Amino acid sequence: FANWTPPNVNTPVDTFAPSLVTAPSNLLHLRHNTPTRIMKFNPATLLLLLLTSSPVTNAFVVITPSPIQLSSSSSPPTTTTRISMSTTADAADSSTTTRKSKKQDRLRWMKEPSFHRRGFKDQRDGAEKRMNDSFKSDIVQEMRDSNFKIEREGVTVYLAKDFGFCWGVERSIALSYEAVDHFPGKNIHLTNELIHNPEVNDELKNMNVQFIEKLEGGKKRFEAVEDGDVVILPAFGASYEEMDYLDKKNVQVVDTTCPWVSKVWNTVDTHQKNGLTSIIHGKYGHEETVATTSFCEDYICVKDYKEAEMVADYIVNGGDKEAFLEYFSKAVSKGFDPDKMLNKVGLANQTTMYKKETRAIGQMLQKAMMKKYGPVEADKHYSEFDTICDATQERQDAVAELVENASTLDLDFILVVGGWDSSNTAHLLEIPHKAGVRSFHIDRAERINADNTITHRTVEGEIVTEPFLDLSKDVVMGVTSGASTPDSAVQASLGSIFLLKEVHDA
Repeated sequence: FANWTPPNVNTPVDTFAPSLVTAPSNLLHLRHNTPTRIMKFNPATLLLLLLTSSPVTNAFVVITPSPIQLSSSSSPPTTTTRISMSTTADAADSSTTTRKSKKQDRLRWMKEPSFHRRGFKDQRDGAEKRMNDSFKSDIVQEMRDSNFKIEREGVTVYLAKDFGFCWGVERSIALSYEAVDHFPGKNIHLTNELIHNPEVNDELKNMNVQFIEKLEGGKKRFEAVEDGDVVILPAFGASYEEMDYLDKKNVQVVDTTCPWVSKVWNTVDTHQKNGLTSIIHGKYGHEETVATTSFCEDYICVKDYKEAEMVADYIVNGGDKEAFLEYFSKAVSKGFDPDKMLNKVGLANQTTMYKKETRAIGQMLQKAMMKKYGPVEADKHYSEFDTICDATQERQDAVAELVENASTLDLDFILVVGGWDSSNTAHLLEIPHKAGVRSFHIDRAERINADNTITHRTVEGEIVTEPFLDLSKDVVMGVTSGASTPDSAVQASLGSIFLLKEVHDA
């Protein structure tokens, strides 16, 4: 017990104790989970620790067992010891309360029996089979088995070595499929697109999952959710306000939020506890960033290095406060005051942003604080945690490798497959574009047209159509896909290219 710090005396045990339930590790969507070693204390030990650590005299402790069912209907209820404390000071002033952080609320919601995070074991095999049937690709598997290369119909294809579904996306899809099977006959809602991929979302619609309607101003028509319904939270999470609203309704919540997103929420909570303003490298309107900022107190979002430069310049030199706030009007917390709130900052990011840019922004902010406060004091004014998603980084590194070898491989172009509203896929396109390598971002195979044109999204976000292949010669191409893109979408896109070349050469 030498290194163990007793909890706050007003804190229930089950708000800080980790789950005693560990997930199976042999599943497609949970294959990266590892069991956690837990330290357990019996009620007598906890009573002793609390009494000896409490600064309050004449305190008494009431210990009552409280049945808490964690996350999944397939997990047995566990009995958790709940500790509450009353003091003479409390009796004298009952209006004094300890302010809870938003993270504490989130942890409380997650402990509710109606909140499901681990899926539904009985439906697991069926969900996995449906995923394999819908999203598996024989061509992609053949490329994996052949050193990421295939030659067919006069077309040579080099596949990036990391691409496609990440485990967080696989987990999100599997949990949503399990939920549909687990709640037959129930109205099932989704607070947003599950992931940014049209095939996956279309599949959920075909399974009668109802997407909650978006309204102007970022609002949603939650009136459609009735008592007894089921609500799925997407891979990039839901806002604090949405989760609070659902907690107050008689609904079952299935949380498919990617653990990497939750890691960012923990980071901004740390910022809050340390009195830091959160600087979020992300797009303020993106669903993930909307969720993240909802768990912040004071924040400002910067979408790129240029906007971060504006913030760094204001930190060092100050400036026109009114103009600054007007520019960032949609990207700051209510009542944001740059003269006060940029004195101590912490950096976090939308998990799908370009990793090199996030790191460059971090270095710039650190230098700004060193310039303003000196190298000795800078650490008191700037904090940084690594919240860059591993899967995002790996896919960016893999397409960068394709770009570096584009001349050696004699690539005509690089094809990027993934949702047009997918941030991580859009950043994959930026890498060949910045290197001057011809590249196209399509969201589905139908964008490759029979007249040998391609309809694609540019790095500026425009949708354009232009001539595609030089069919007079063999085609050599690279291909990659975003973390929310199934292999079947890559296969369908390559199939369209093979067909164009085959028809031309016939």
